[in-house]
Amino acid sequence: MILYSHPFSGNGWKVRLFLSMIGQGCEIRTVDMPGGENRSPAFLALNPRGQVPVLQAPEGVLWDSQAILVYLAERHASDWAGRDAFERAAVAQWLSFSAKEVATGLQALRLHRLMGRPLDVPAATATAEASLAVLEGWLATRDWLVGDHPTIADVAVYPYVSMAGEAGLSLEAAPAIRRWIARIVALPGYLPMAG
Repeated sequence: MILYSHPFSGNGWKVRLFLSMIGQGCEIRTVDMPGGENRSPAFLALNPRGQVPVLQAPEGVLWDSQAILVYLAERHASDWAGRDAFERAAVAQWLSFSAKEVATGLQALRLHRLMGRPLDVPAATATAEASLAVLEGWLATRDWLVGDHPTIADVAVYPYVSMAGEAGLSLEAAPAIRRWIARIVALPGYLPMAG
């Protein structure tokens, strides 16, 4: 397998993090995003969206971080995908949360602050704050997002939440989220963002 990523991509980080946690080897190729490599014909042939991460797997190419996590879990660490039909559905629920609420709130604010991406800051801030409130309420009574064990739901939601400071938001008033972050950091194979 080959993972095309960038060291500072939160979506790329979630895939690299999961690979490390499950002890799965993978060649990692850095895509020169500032240099425009992601807009080159060769890269667009892999991912017409021009984004990272992209996973070149034996069966074909996947270019969405949530889809890549599902594939890796199903192929290499099935407990992480959910242990039964209900858990798998609950995992899918949080993958959607990551792809919508987290992406349009925390991720968008981080990209705006770090790279100057145009953004409706008040709307993104409201989405981010609402997402953090949902997460804080959920984690107040449980250790993990789904069931009694970590899943790809935790891996999908974790990166941009853990980088809330880079989005201009504080987790000071979110003790349940901070405890959850500490549990993830303590997992075997944890990998910091820059690797």
